[in-house]
Amino acid sequence: MTGVANLFDIGLVFIVGLIITLFTAYHLQDLFSEKSELTIMKKTENGQMEIITKKGKKIKAIKVTEEKARGRGERLGIAYRLEDGTMVYVPE
Repeated sequence: MTGVANLFDIGLVFIVGLIITLFTAYHLQDLFSEKSELTIMKKTENGQMEIITKKGKKIKAIKVTEEKARGRGERLGIAYRLEDGTMVYVPE
C-alpha cells in the first residue's frame, strides 16, 4: 500500500510542475500580478465575443454586441487581420 501512496505523491508533484510550466510558457503569471494590465478577447462556439480587461486588482468583462456605438470619439489607429488569422493594431 505504501507503493500506491508514493505513486500518488509523485503524480501530485508532476501535476503541480506541469501547471507551473504551462503558466510560465503562456505568460499567465501576469494574471496574479497586482501591477499588471491584461486584455483577453474570448469568442464562444456560438460566435458571442467578450472582452476581459484587468487593471491592477480590478477585472471587468464586457460582452460585444452587434449594436452600433454612438458618441464622440477619436480615431486611434487601424487593425489588420493577417492571412494566418492574427490581428495587428497599428496606431496612427
